[in-house]
Amino acid sequence: MEILRKLEILADAAKYDASCASSGSQRRNSLSGKGIGSTEGSGICHAYAPDGRCISLLKILLTNFCIYECSYCVNRNSSPVRRARFSVAEVVRLTLDFYKRNYIEGLFLSSGVIRNPDYTMEQLVAVARELRLTHDFRGYIHLKTIPDADGTLLADAGRFADRLSINVELPTQVALDSLAPEKDHRTIKLSMARIRQRQDEHKAERAEARRISNVRRGKPPVARFAPAGQSTQMIVGAEPSTDAQILDTSAHLYSAYRLKRVYFSAFSPIPDASSRLPVQRAPLMREHRLYQSDWLMRFYGYRHDEITTGPDDVASDGMLDLDVDPKLAWALRNRAYFPVDLNRDERERLLRVPGLGVKSVNKLLRMRRWQTVRLEDLVALRAGVRKAMPFVVCANHHPGLAELPSDRLRARFAPPARQLSLL
Repeated sequence: MEILRKLEILADAAKYDASCASSGSQRRNSLSGKGIGSTEGSGICHAYAPDGRCISLLKILLTNFCIYECSYCVNRNSSPVRRARFSVAEVVRLTLDFYKRNYIEGLFLSSGVIRNPDYTMEQLVAVARELRLTHDFRGYIHLKTIPDADGTLLADAGRFADRLSINVELPTQVALDSLAPEKDHRTIKLSMARIRQRQDEHKAERAEARRISNVRRGKPPVARFAPAGQSTQMIVGAEPSTDAQILDTSAHLYSAYRLKRVYFSAFSPIPDASSRLPVQRAPLMREHRLYQSDWLMRFYGYRHDEITTGPDDVASDGMLDLDVDPKLAWALRNRAYFPVDLNRDERERLLRVPGLGVKSVNKLLRMRRWQTVRLEDLVALRAGVRKAMPFVVCANHHPGLAELPSDRLRARFAPPARQLSLL
């Protein structure tokens, strides 16, 4: 099969994997200074770093052949899709050719499982090794790891890749047993634990190398292990798991394995699907609300169990409100927490105000050291003033609007089409 035809098939097959981001990578400088690639430029964009940089990645599968029978996967063993497989040399050639044409800045490489997990992982590692050692490629490399692969192969992958990821697929073991019986959360988490252990070991080695270098000048530093960390992905809406269960799993993965990101992918119907799968695709708004909730957990100090429940742990169905964002939904359920005083309250309370982001809160804290905060100062900070007004007090703003019941406030901020349906 022609390499371009393979590329068409295997690039399309890779589109279902959302865990594709290049934040956290490091600059790789070769000894000669003549290496190929960079993690810091910009070009045709596919992923975004936290600082807003666009990162272009060649996103492909090594092969879409697979020995597993995951019901939600278009590349499952029984699927009638057309199959293709790259050789290691072909992936290396494509990556270098695309970079030299300024199409990409890095590689995202995943694969179906062929023969067995170890064989597949060996092929993925071989691509990264060839790029790094033979061609001195210093661009970004993200490798999708295989859960059952040997720990030595995972260690080799972390030497050459900037980021490693392993998809947890579904939030509970019960869901996996139903839709992907060959996969096991325990095996997936064991691989995550091995990666975290390797990261800790390499961090200690680097610290020791720095200490020695202060005594013995000229000692080369220890290379970092997967410097951009590890990530995972969960499919949303393929089975009955609630948003509360999804966020609970996410919180556990962050705390136990120090993941950089948990990605969410709304289920989309596939050809010749199992009868166990839903006929309709999951709402994209649900995926969006989960990302917003994930942001609240990582940067705003929210606990996962409070995002989907009311005050005093009032019973709920465990689902996020699709009409309003989770931060506003929490504020409407916890009116007793407000109003927040912009001039006196601590940072943790300010972060709970709808319309105020982390950057706005940090600027506001610096500002109020020298002046009294007024409502127009929020406008100058480009904060979400309209959304924040019912929940704050400041020098020239003591809102009567705060006395409005939560249902009326919710209707005010819900999408117009939703508002009409309530009248």
